[in-house]
Amino acid sequence: MAAVGKDRAAREARERARLYQARQQLHEAQEHRRTRDNVMAAVIGAVLIVAILGAQWAYFSVGPGQPVPTPSATSTPAPTDSATPEPTASDAATPTATP
Repeated sequence: MAAVGKDRAAREARERARLYQARQQLHEAQEHRRTRDNVMAAVIGAVLIVAILGAQWAYFSVGPGQPVPTPSATSTPAPTDSATPEPTASDAATPTATP
């Protein structure tokens, strides 16, 4: 009867080892999947942000969001008949003597 108890203990130990190994494999697979999902989310997020910025740039610079140029009234100075006055002798600076 001692052999029956030994077989049973050995069988239970094998079952525990099998379950432990299965849990380890599951944990490794979940970790790998989480890492892959995080990388994919970062790449997809970056592509989405670039696409949104590109769409806004296209809309506002080339598309219907582009501002329509409006003609503005510019005033041109009217030509005057008088020429630019020449400086006179009184306008010139005169040197002063220092005491």
